[in-house]
Amino acid sequence: MKLKKGDQVVVLSGKDAGKKGKLLKVFPKTQKVLVEGINIKKKHQRPTQKFGGGIIEKQAPMPAAKVQLICPRCSKAARVSRNDGRRFCKKCKEGIDKE
Repeated sequence: MKLKKGDQVVVLSGKDAGKKGKLLKVFPKTQKVLVEGINIKKKHQRPTQKFGGGIIEKQAPMPAAKVQLICPRCSKAARVSRNDGRRFCKKCKEGIDKE
């Protein structure tokens, strides 16, 4: 995957299209990502001995293909290329990873 934890991304499609957020977790096997403040689902929880019950808002993973990396140099959503293990922005040709 060309995305890493901590990257800034923009959502391309879906109900949260256009929103920006930081990657909290990346799931490479399932090609999904968890983005801060995006794809919030509501779960109706029954009361238990530990919790009183109610409606809980929870973040759900979304497909990695629906997000695009924001280049820290040019501040635009850009495609990413790889060379010698480093990531590069295809718009400004600058390295994304900190050296």
